[in-house]
Amino acid sequence: MKLLLQNGRVIDPASGRDERADVAIAAGRIVAIGSVRPDFQADRVIDARGLVVAPGLVDLAARLREPGHEHEGMLESELAAAAAGGVTSLVCLPDTDPTLDEPGLVEMLKFRARKLSRCRLFPLGALTRGLAGEALTEMAELTEAGCVGFSQAEVAIRDTQVLQRALQYAATFGYSVWLRPQDPWLGKGVAASGAVATRLGLSGVPVSAETVALHTLFELVRVTGARVHLCRLSSAAGVALLRAAKAEGLPVTADVSINSLHLSDVDIGYFNPAMRLNPPLRQGRDRDALRAALADGTLDALVSDHTPVEGDAKTLPFGEAEPGATGLELLLSLALKWGTDSGLALPATLATVSSQPVRVLGEALGSLASSAGRLVEGGVADLCLFDPAAEWTVQPGSLRSQGKHTPFAFETTGMRLPGRVRLTIVAGHVAHELAPEAA
Repeated sequence: MKLLLQNGRVIDPASGRDERADVAIAAGRIVAIGSVRPDFQADRVIDARGLVVAPGLVDLAARLREPGHEHEGMLESELAAAAAGGVTSLVCLPDTDPTLDEPGLVEMLKFRARKLSRCRLFPLGALTRGLAGEALTEMAELTEAGCVGFSQAEVAIRDTQVLQRALQYAATFGYSVWLRPQDPWLGKGVAASGAVATRLGLSGVPVSAETVALHTLFELVRVTGARVHLCRLSSAAGVALLRAAKAEGLPVTADVSINSLHLSDVDIGYFNPAMRLNPPLRQGRDRDALRAALADGTLDALVSDHTPVEGDAKTLPFGEAEPGATGLELLLSLALKWGTDSGLALPATLATVSSQPVRVLGEALGSLASSAGRLVEGGVADLCLFDPAAEWTVQPGSLRSQGKHTPFAFETTGMRLPGRVRLTIVAGHVAHELAPEAA
C-alpha cells in the first residue's frame, strides 16, 4: 500500500529534522519527506495535522511470555500491545520455557512475529544453557538464527570464571552481552533496602547488590574487551560507576526502565503488589539520579521492561507476588512525561526510545542498522504518529496486553499521561490505528 502522511510535524532525532512536512511511503520504504512528487498516487492519504510523525519506538526490554507462559501473554496480544504503544521494534529476553538457547526456538519465534506483521522482533539468546550459569550456549548458531545479543535475563551467573569465559568468547566474535547487574547473594530480597522496607518488614536488596556486580563486570570488560549492555540500572551509585566506566572508554552501554524513572519505594504504600518489580523501586534520590543520567546521555535508552503477569500471581502478599508489570503501551507517554519534567526538547526525548536504542543494537541489526529508529528517504517505513496534546489515563482493563497489572493505573496514581499514539506503521503496513471513539 502507498501511504501519504500530510501536514504532520516530522521529527527525526538522529538527524535533527524537526519540521512540518509530508511523508510518502511505498513498498515498505519512505520514498519522500517534504517534497513529494506530483505523480505519487497514494492508496491512502492520512491527515497528520496536529500530530507528530516520529520514528517507530525501539524497546530494548520486553517479555512476550511465549513459549511456556501463554497464560500470562502470547505473541498476538503482546505484539498488539507494542503496536498500540507505537513500538515497531523490540528486543525480547530469553527467559521463556524452554529457554531461548536453541536456534530452532529463535527461528520459530521470529517466524511467528513476521506472520503477525505487528512489530519487528529481535530476540536475545541465552548466554548459558538453560540460564543455569554453567555451560555456554552455541552463540554462533543462535546469532545465525537471529539473536542480536546474549543475556541471562534475571538470573545472575554465580561462577565468575564462567562469566569471564562467556565475555571472552563474545569479544572474540563481536557479540554483545546484555546483563542486569545484580549480585546473586545480595539480591535475594523483595524491596530496596531502606526506611520503607524496614517499616514494612520486607527483606531488602541493598544498593551494593548492584554496585558489587558492576565492579565485577567492569573489571572483566577491561580484561576481555567485550561489549556489555547493562540492563535496567536502578541506583545513583550505579549511575556514578557507569559514568566513570564510560569516561574510561570501556565499551559499555546501559538502559533504565520506565518504572525506576518515575517511581520510588514510597509508592509501595501499604504493600501494593503492583509495585513488586525487578529491579526493586529505590529511594527518591536514586530516581532523580536516573532521570538526570538519561537526560545527559550517561544512560543510553529508556525501556518498558514489559513483563505481563497473570491476575492470580499479583493478588498475593507483596513478598510472594510475582514481580513485573505491563509497559509497552506506556513507553511513549512516560518518556514524554519525563522529557517535559526535565525541560527537554521533544526530539531529545524521542531519541531515548528511537535512535539511541538503535545505537545500542548497532551492527546486530544488519541491513536495518542504517534506518531503524530514523526517518530517512529510502529507509524502512517504521513510524509512530501521536498526538502530543492528548492526555489519557491508564485503565488496566483497556490495555491490549494480556497482562493487566501496572503501577501506573489511574486509580493508584491519579496520573494523567501525555501523548496518545494514533497510528503505528511497520514496514509500510498500518499495524495499529486508534479508533475515533478512543481518541
